[in-house]
Amino acid sequence: MADLKTLEMPKYGLSMTEGTVANWLVEPGQSFDKGQEVCEVETSKITNVFEAPFAATLYAVIAPKGTVLPVGAPMAVVGEAGATPAEVDAFVAALSGAKEPEPAVAAPAKAEAKAAPKAAPAPAPKAAATVAALAKSIDKPAAGATVVPAALKGETPEGVNASSRALRLAQKLGINLALVTGSGAEGRISVEDIEVAVRAAGGSVAAPAPAERAKVESHADDSAVPATPVARRLAQKLGVNLNDCRATGTQGRVCRDDVLLAAQKLGKLEDAPASVAAAVPQPAEDPVVTPMSGMRRAIGARLVQSKLEAPHFRLTTEIDMSRLNALRKEINADVPGVKISVNDLLIKAVAAALIKVPDVNVCYDAEQQAIVRYPDADISVAVALNGGLITPIVKAANRKSVTDISKEVVALVTKAKAGTLQPEEFQGGSFSISNLGMFGITQFDAIINPPQGAILAVGAAIDRAVPVKGQVEIRPILTATLSCDHRVIDGALGAQFLKELKRFAEAPNLMLV
Repeated sequence: MADLKTLEMPKYGLSMTEGTVANWLVEPGQSFDKGQEVCEVETSKITNVFEAPFAATLYAVIAPKGTVLPVGAPMAVVGEAGATPAEVDAFVAALSGAKEPEPAVAAPAKAEAKAAPKAAPAPAPKAAATVAALAKSIDKPAAGATVVPAALKGETPEGVNASSRALRLAQKLGINLALVTGSGAEGRISVEDIEVAVRAAGGSVAAPAPAERAKVESHADDSAVPATPVARRLAQKLGVNLNDCRATGTQGRVCRDDVLLAAQKLGKLEDAPASVAAAVPQPAEDPVVTPMSGMRRAIGARLVQSKLEAPHFRLTTEIDMSRLNALRKEINADVPGVKISVNDLLIKAVAAALIKVPDVNVCYDAEQQAIVRYPDADISVAVALNGGLITPIVKAANRKSVTDISKEVVALVTKAKAGTLQPEEFQGGSFSISNLGMFGITQFDAIINPPQGAILAVGAAIDRAVPVKGQVEIRPILTATLSCDHRVIDGALGAQFLKELKRFAEAPNLMLV
């Protein structure tokens, strides 16, 4: 019997719990070598190429393109060359828990047995059907489905303060309500609390199915219903009761279009003249429903968790950018091949301020109930993508020159937009910067990137009249807003950080020495 095994969904990074099969690079029946690119796997942050851990032949694809799988779930059946469709069928049936089929009886073929075939045959129809059944049986978050993270799974103990609807939903989904925080009186748990907990833990909640309204006709007297003469005559002609019409005409009267729409909903236009049916006002196009991508779901879950768990407070300061802008122009003019941005200099200034005020360069460890303080300023820089947001990290920015920071940011942004960032390039970080100044935004608040303790929101610098040594001058003023987690950073500490940031930005020579 041929040695068959599976290719499983890999784990790229500690926070990865699921992935999407973006594309298959090897077709069923083809052989591949160790290290060869077999498929592309999309995570909530990046798209990675999955390289074969061994040489084998691809027999059956369990997870077609677009399938979302938890880490460790089988993606395909592979094995040594020469496996028969019956063997593949039996192996797939065992994976799905189905009853193994009877082994096929094959006529002996000595000549064929001596030479191994170069390409494996495609699975028999029965095997293909079993593969499809297995793919459907995999616990994956289909679009619009409710997916409960493993962290909330369990049996609810007795005595939990919850509504009857919440108890029924928890029993149906297998959720331990002791792990859910209630928002009602005395901590009473509602269905909404369960949904919030599921999303915060990285799961998803199915949208409620739209209620179907029965087509019920009114038979009440409609002679007193305000309507235009044209609408009343048309209603009599089509057999529509004016009580079934929504009045949108002047002075609250039913108009001709109201009658036509009611007739359409009640199915009374089939026998109407074509000229009347054609006059029905066409409703606006239905909204386009697009399932959330893995990245969008991850962003939503993390930010909901941050808003629910981290007590945010915000501090705002104004920075005179005159000297920083002058330094930027001087560097770009004097150093060939270098193009420093304002954001590069702000990263350097933030790094310098974090070293001066190290108690802001922290993360909150919820599990250990501890504050983790970092020796270097690892700055996460928010980058907008088509599908969401990602925060590549400029590590140890306090130890790097502005030129090195600029080159690294360009490389990270390029890789982020291409989806080729490695997990270590965007996971972690001790502090985040979100800059929307290039879009003309002058001031905004940012949500903390957990488990970090703070994030800086940077707007555009705008020319303002300011007093300078008794004179009024026009200076470019930038507004920076610091969002802090009050569990680890107090107001005075955040203010001290902004004071140092302002000092470095307004006297940039201080951060270059």
